Amino acid sequence: MESTSKYRRRFGDRSDGRRIRTLDPLFQVATYIMKKKSGSSNYFSGSINITEVEKYLRAKRRDQMPGLGILHFFIAAYVRTVSQKPAINRFVAGQKIYARYDIVVNLTVKKEMTVDGQETTVKIRFEPTDTIDIVYRKVQDAIEEAKRSGDSNNTDKAARIFKFIPGLLLKFVIRIFEIMDYFGVLPRTLIKISPFHGSIFISDLGSVGLPPVNHHLYDFGNIPIFLCFGMKTRTSQDPGGTVLPRFVHYTLTMDDRICDGFYYAGVLKIINKIFKNPQALETPPETVVEDIR
Repeated sequence: MESTSKYRRRFGDRSDGRRIRTLDPLFQVATYIMKKKSGSSNYFSGSINITEVEKYLRAKRRDQMPGLGILHFFIAAYVRTVSQKPAINRFVAGQKIYARYDIVVNLTVKKEMTVDGQETTVKIRFEPTDTIDIVYRKVQDAIEEAKRSGDSNNTDKAARIFKFIPGLLLKFVIRIFEIMDYFGVLPRTLIKISPFHGSIFISDLGSVGLPPVNHHLYDFGNIPIFLCFGMKTRTSQDPGGTVLPRFVHYTLTMDDRICDGFYYAGVLKIINKIFKNPQALETPPETVVEDIR
């Protein structure tokens, strides 16, 4: 299939994605019936065996990759899955469906692990060919930069500016942004720092000892998937003393308008396969599947 790099932008495309013009009629109509993400979300919860992943991560940490954890692995697995199932990187804007140009993962980072510690959102861009080593480096660089930046993070700066706008005026400003986003003319600089625009939002609740929650999707912006995962657990205690495998429980909130349930099922199969064979992330994918035009 033709590479996205050869695609020439056409009228109706956006700065963050190209309009998909060959969708089935049902998909094209569905966005006018299900107008908001809050009314078109599917919720899925599951658990995944991390026995092989934990062995793999321990070996990689000894191999000069300190701090490599389950968060990095989830991100790398998602990036690899997008390379084979690109429809999960679509988004809806202005009742149209778009294929996103980049893979953009949004994370919430706590600058200090205290009750009053500040939080910020980091946005990390990946290529579909990225290996786990590249993912690890990009994630670590982004997190360390966020912690070093203090209050100088661009997302935080924008939020502070909005904080000083009176309520009624702020409501009007946000409405203007929504209209601009609807018609695809929201400035790229705003999209770049917006925590509400991206391929997926991932929340690592296991890092604070919590189980995953069914998180909502944001009606503003264009994030189509929210992934939460919790702490590592064992399903039960074997009275015979056998060491039972460990699992991570996770939840997915997915925009039903970007692809159908059968496609999402294929996505989950790929992720499960990666967790059984983590070494697959050591090398780039043999092929990268491009989304339809």
